[in-house]
Amino acid sequence: MDIWGVSGYPIILELSGQACVVIGGGQVAERKVDGLLAADAAVTVVSPTLTGVLAALARERRIAHVGRRYRRGDLAGQVLAFVATGDRRVAAAVAREGRRRGVWVNAADDPAHCDFYLPSVIRRGRLLVAVATAGASPALARAVREEIERRLPAEYAALTQTVAEVRRDLRARGTSPDAATWNRALAGTMRDVSAGDRGHDTRARLLSRLGAASA
Repeated sequence: MDIWGVSGYPIILELSGQACVVIGGGQVAERKVDGLLAADAAVTVVSPTLTGVLAALARERRIAHVGRRYRRGDLAGQVLAFVATGDRRVAAAVAREGRRRGVWVNAADDPAHCDFYLPSVIRRGRLLVAVATAGASPALARAVREEIERRLPAEYAALTQTVAEVRRDLRARGTSPDAATWNRALAGTMRDVSAGDRGHDTRARLLSRLGAASA
């Protein structure tokens, strides 16, 4: 714990093709599954019942469904486990199994049985912004995320792709602007996008601000 009383180390996990299990089939589980599918994870849901959305995903074979309650052994071969049943006894059992198997566990609204917390997330294409309170107040994290979201227009998705292309272009030329130059260039370009100025070539203007002519 640091001097501000905030624990935890923020990371983004690469879950493409990785096995993840969600225990529970209600609306909270639905949100966990939605985030995992966005990360291209291989998702199994263990629950005797499913919401309509989860049932449709199972029919489409986008998720695997085990139609019963959690049993010891359900975490075998999994990378992450999510408990969304509202039952602390189930959360405790899953957490115990997770620690035996080295599987990280997140239990909704049960910090004592969490190895990690889920942030409130904004996605703009490849741009991802996460807000977390280490489980202290998901509602506050959501409120802060919504405030930030209002300031990030949808065009930031295209901007992120453009910046990535410019970075590759400059590397291919053997040019490497310093951090201060990048900060100034991006600040101006972000102002353009936020102001809705779509009548210009973002790539060319960014290159110009970086002191590099457009190829």
